[in-house]
Amino acid sequence: MAYLPNTAAERAAMLHELGKRDVADLFAQVPEGLKRHSVDLPEPMSELELVQYFRELGRLNERIAPGRNFLGAGSSRRFSPAVVNAIISRPDFYTIYTPYQAEASQGVLQATYEFQTMITLLTGLDVANASLYDGASALAEATHMAIGQTGRRNVVVAGALHPEYAQVLGTYANGQDYQVVRAAVGADGRVDHRRLADAVTSATAAVILQQPNFYGVLEDPQPVADLAHAAGALLIACVDPISVGILASPGDWGADLAVGDGQPLGLPLSFGGPYLGFIACREALLRRIPGRLVGATVDAQGRRGFVLTLQAREQHIRRENATSNITTNHALMALAATTYLARMGGDGLRRLAELSAQRAHWLAAAIAERPGYGLAWSGPFLSEFVIRTPRAAEEVQTAMLQRGVLPGLPLGRFDPALQDALLVSVTELNDATSLKAYLDALP
Repeated sequence: MAYLPNTAAERAAMLHELGKRDVADLFAQVPEGLKRHSVDLPEPMSELELVQYFRELGRLNERIAPGRNFLGAGSSRRFSPAVVNAIISRPDFYTIYTPYQAEASQGVLQATYEFQTMITLLTGLDVANASLYDGASALAEATHMAIGQTGRRNVVVAGALHPEYAQVLGTYANGQDYQVVRAAVGADGRVDHRRLADAVTSATAAVILQQPNFYGVLEDPQPVADLAHAAGALLIACVDPISVGILASPGDWGADLAVGDGQPLGLPLSFGGPYLGFIACREALLRRIPGRLVGATVDAQGRRGFVLTLQAREQHIRRENATSNITTNHALMALAATTYLARMGGDGLRRLAELSAQRAHWLAAAIAERPGYGLAWSGPFLSEFVIRTPRAAEEVQTAMLQRGVLPGLPLGRFDPALQDALLVSVTELNDATSLKAYLDALP
C-alpha cells in the first residue's frame, strides 16, 4: 500500500502553490553529492527472522561489566534499588511524557512536589522547580536568571567546569548576548584565586563554580562566594547530588543558585539519556525560575492537595514576559530520582559518597605507585581524579579495554595539554575485585 496520504492531484496543487514543477524541485538546494536516489536494502524478512537477526547483532556487542567501568565525567554507573524501576514502570506514570494537564492527577503533582522538596534539602536553598532537561541546560537557565536579576552582561566560570556544560552555556550566551569569562585552574587543580579576582568586576552577573570540579578536585567554595557577593554578583553552584551526601550543601557556603544533573540518582546511563536537570534558588529569585513549580494547598473542605503554583513560561503567559523558553520538565526521570532519594535517605547518600571516596583514594594511591603514572593535581578529591599516563591516554584506554576494563575518560579531546591525562571515576559498583582488575590491566 502507498504511505503517502495525499493524492497526485493534491500534490500537484501544493507544488503549484510553491512555484515548483515537481518534487525534485523541492530539494534543488541540496548538493548532488548528498542525494541518494536509491537505497540498497536487503531482502525483506518476516517478523521472526528480523527478531533473530537483531539478537545475533546484539551478541556481537562487547560488554564491560559494571564493576569494571570507571567512566564518569557527569554520568556514571551507580546502584539503583529495584523499587525505582517498579515505580516508574507503572503505566499511569510512564505513559505521560510531561503532565501538561497535571491537575488531573494528584499523584503526579505530589511526586513532583516531593522532588522539589528533596532538591531543596540537598542544595540547602529555598525553592526548586519541577526539573529540567539535564545539568547543562539547568546551568544555562540559572545563568539567564542571574543576568535578569542583576541586569549585568558578564559571567565568570571559576576553574574547571564540565566542557560540555561550557559549550551549552556558550550557545546560550551567543543567543542572549552576554559574555563568558574563564578563570583557569592553578597547579593544584583548583581555581586560581588571583585570576578569579581579576576576572570578577562590577559588570559580573554571576560566578559559576563546579564542586567537585570537572577534574574531580574539591574547591574551597567560601572564598569564591565571598568574592562574588562583594562584587554584587550571584554565585551559581554546579554540584553532583551524591557528593552532597558528604559535602556541605551549596546554600551553606553562600550559593544563590544550585544546579546539576540527576543521572546519579537511580537513572541508567541509557546511551546518554534521558537524564534530569535540577535547579534550586533562594526565595528572592523565585519569580525568575524557569519551567513550572508545584505547590501544596487545601481545598474548600480543608483537604490537602497539590496544584501548579507557578508557570512563568511562554505557553501560559506572553512570550516577552516568559522567564525562559523551557516549556516542560522530565517528569518520569524526576519521579525516578524522587523514588531513589526516598529509598536511600540522607544516611544512604552519605554512605554511598563515603564508600566511593574510600575506594577512589585507594585506587589513586595504588596507581601513583606504578612507574610512569601519577596524579595530575595535588588538590583534594572525592571520588573522581585525574592520572597522568606514560603515553597517550587514548592508547592506555585501548589497551585496558582489550583486557576488559574501561579505565576512564581521556581528556585530550577537551584540552590538547592533557593528552596524557585520564579522568577516573569510582563508585560503589567498583568493588575490591574490580579495583584489582584495574591495576592488573594497566599497561
